[in-house]
Amino acid sequence: MTILLTVLGIALFAVGLLISIAWHELGHLSTAKLFGIRVPQYMVGFGPTIWSRKKGDTEYGIKAIPAGGYIRMIGMFPPGADGRIEARSTSPFRGMIEDARAAAFEELQPGDEDRLFYTRKPWKRVIVMFAGPFMNLILAVAIFLTVLMGFGMATQTTQVAGVQKCVISQSEKRETCKPGDAVSPAEAAGMKTGDKIVAFDGKSVKDWSDLSDRIRETIGPATITVERGGQQVVLHATLAKNMVAKKDSNGQVVPDQYVPAGYLGFAAKTEIQPLSFGASVNRMGDMVENGVHSIVALPGKIPDLWNAAFDGGERKADSPVGVVGAARLSGEVLNLDAPTQNIIATFLFLLAGFNLSLFLFNMLPLLPLDGGHIAGALWESLRRNLARVLKRPDPGPFDVAKLMPVAYVVAGIFICFTLLVLVADVVNPVKIT
Repeated sequence: MTILLTVLGIALFAVGLLISIAWHELGHLSTAKLFGIRVPQYMVGFGPTIWSRKKGDTEYGIKAIPAGGYIRMIGMFPPGADGRIEARSTSPFRGMIEDARAAAFEELQPGDEDRLFYTRKPWKRVIVMFAGPFMNLILAVAIFLTVLMGFGMATQTTQVAGVQKCVISQSEKRETCKPGDAVSPAEAAGMKTGDKIVAFDGKSVKDWSDLSDRIRETIGPATITVERGGQQVVLHATLAKNMVAKKDSNGQVVPDQYVPAGYLGFAAKTEIQPLSFGASVNRMGDMVENGVHSIVALPGKIPDLWNAAFDGGERKADSPVGVVGAARLSGEVLNLDAPTQNIIATFLFLLAGFNLSLFLFNMLPLLPLDGGHIAGALWESLRRNLARVLKRPDPGPFDVAKLMPVAYVVAGIFICFTLLVLVADVVNPVKIT
């Protein structure tokens, strides 16, 4: 059953991946057609074509490798300064530019002169290139809202799941008391599993975050009011100073960082609780912020990835994962010993996170990513408007093809990084449990 569920999880992720890619390319396709740009191909996947069908100007198809997709638009780059569109140069760098330009006009047909991508106004090109990543963002938001508001999130409550017997610094990462450890304030005060904390120092608590912050701010005597057996009981505790996990500005725990703070000594019970729309939006905002930070931090994670892939180093929980790693995680999700709705929610969360990553990654202002074409269109708009204001001749369309040597370098770096992640995902994968 474990192997079957693993295979099923991988298959479901593959389907979700195909849908996400098709949805992304649909954004490019629909807006390109809206602005009258001819699109000869709409393909999901890479490699050999396993199915295709032509409708109107466009061939729609599915390819064998579900790891990406593309649409082909006529005239992605303008002709060269001499008006040529065919490749003739023997210079390597010039050849890259001319090859890219020739490919952009490869399927040029009579009547296409008014249906070229580069002839559209910059704001229209921005919309066409932004529409793909935006579709991934829409899908991510829809899934996140469904999970957060429909299924809910694992949320710590003010109910006591267990009482720590002694004071142990969280940085020590141990649970067993040693001789000489001080009795925990919660144990000394008589706190019991099942107690629900309703007030701290005489003031009611709203939620776990509120209670946690107030405990951290207190060192010394405090009263804790708990509900026990239908009655309220007031406990008297003397909170100790201890090393506890650091929190960021959003109240989230920062891994492997500890600060001195007040310590009571109990574990909060975790429950699955649906979030309100406002709380869900805030949570998604945190996810976007974390996603941006993760992308910025990618170069710094290469040494750890290399060690995990080739030197048997630890594969950290926040390590980048590729398509193979995400598929393996999907297989693990279906094998979790958890209620079915929790498994479904976790799988959907994984798929939503993948779509959010696609959006953020594609918005990088680098060719050959969508963000690179957006940056080129914005630069063209800026210099044309500046020329108009200064009453200078129109400089014409910005020749993005001239950046192709840089695009090949960027693509090469991405490919090397992808291969490194692939090796790490195979030999030392990130695991849920």
